[in-house]
Amino acid sequence: MDFLVSLWQIIIILNAILALYLVFRRPRSIATTLAWLLVLISFPVLGFILYAFFGRGLAQENLFAINSQEHIGLSKVEEMIPPVPNQAGKTDTTDAGQTIISYFNSKKDAPLTKNNDVSIFTDGHDKFDALFKDIEGAKETINVEYYSFFNDHIGNKFLSLLERKQLEGVQVHLIYDPWGSPGARKSWFEPLTNLGGKVVPFVTARNLIRKYRLNYHLHRKIVVIDGKISWTGGFNVGDQYLGEKKKFGYWRDTHVRIVGSASLLLQERFIMDWNASITTPDDAIIFDTKYFPELNEHLLTEVNVPTQIVSDGPDNDEEFLKNGMTRMMTQAKEKLWIQTPYLIPDDAMIATWQIAARAGVDVRIMIPCMPDHPFIYRATQWYANALTAMGIKIYVYNNGFLHAKTVITDDKFSSFGTMNQDFRSYMLNFEVNAIFYDEAITKKLQDIFIEDMKQSTLLTPEIIKQQSRWLRFKQRLSRLLSPIL
Repeated sequence: MDFLVSLWQIIIILNAILALYLVFRRPRSIATTLAWLLVLISFPVLGFILYAFFGRGLAQENLFAINSQEHIGLSKVEEMIPPVPNQAGKTDTTDAGQTIISYFNSKKDAPLTKNNDVSIFTDGHDKFDALFKDIEGAKETINVEYYSFFNDHIGNKFLSLLERKQLEGVQVHLIYDPWGSPGARKSWFEPLTNLGGKVVPFVTARNLIRKYRLNYHLHRKIVVIDGKISWTGGFNVGDQYLGEKKKFGYWRDTHVRIVGSASLLLQERFIMDWNASITTPDDAIIFDTKYFPELNEHLLTEVNVPTQIVSDGPDNDEEFLKNGMTRMMTQAKEKLWIQTPYLIPDDAMIATWQIAARAGVDVRIMIPCMPDHPFIYRATQWYANALTAMGIKIYVYNNGFLHAKTVITDDKFSSFGTMNQDFRSYMLNFEVNAIFYDEAITKKLQDIFIEDMKQSTLLTPEIIKQQSRWLRFKQRLSRLLSPIL
């Protein structure tokens, strides 16, 4: 018995030493460092297994594959973005808006695009009906990129449509994240690849088990058709996104259809992701006018929604998208309305919201009423309670699952895409957002938010007091682990 006690003491000491070495060997936020220390020290041996899969940085070969990609069409895209004609609708691309535009284009890869026709979708059936109609009309190329591709009714319908278009001579490229796509194995895509379609898992999915890295995921949702029509937003491909899963009920999300020059930037993003993910050089996509066509003349005078397409990921040495969104939020003078399924913000984001609220800005954040990941939802509840105490209005959406990722700043500009308000989107996922400098689009998003409020409950101190001690314990525990959830 004495021997076993001594052995256990040695294991505990070695465990603590190794834990300190691992978490401090590379730069990371204090919150993440402390969270991993808690896991490693509280769960000897098991903690190291978890760290091996979820705590290490990107594999160097993956990082090289991503960072070595060149912008094959960016210079051409910039040439095709014409001046906005005088008769264009009212927009905000000056003063406050210009500071945001300058930040997002500071790396010279997110120019402001103009002459965009934008349509917003909040219902899965409407979104997929319109998307499938666009795919039906494809003439040359269809490029598809999703985090989740489910082997279910809508997933098979989508795949069958891509197979038919490939058979018609339209070249199909598809990127997916295997971790987020249960059932969508290589064999499931074989009917498409046998017809000549090209399918690859995202670069971070290469040899997942051998590399012991499961924490970095493709979270982007992009479809580009003939380089002219593009789609991005929160919907993935699966029956649950149509509200056909009892667990979630109605699925409330936000997606956008763009016709115009912003589609060329989403095309650029897709191609860079594709070229980083392929294993055979012959499969690389090179510049071709079928991917980057000239703009349709009617767009030069009929529509004008100034739009930036901004992407980010753990390959970046800074939290670029999150910092830009923070800059955008600081411009709010009257209202700052946010929708997010996961509310696990860092200290900088909390400070941004708190300062805005203290300055008299109407800060509202809408979250779902149910979890799709229990720990994450309990952490979301903890932050919702804390933010309520700061004077920020938290609305709990009751009509199913809210998955929208929207930010509305006054009446001037807005954003939505794939970025949640959580550590994972800030630091670990590969994300893409569309930023709109347009009053009409912002007004539409405001109207959608107001309609959602009619089916939501405002969180109050009285409601929080009614939460059980057991629930509060789970919230506190989840909050401690939130930087690594």
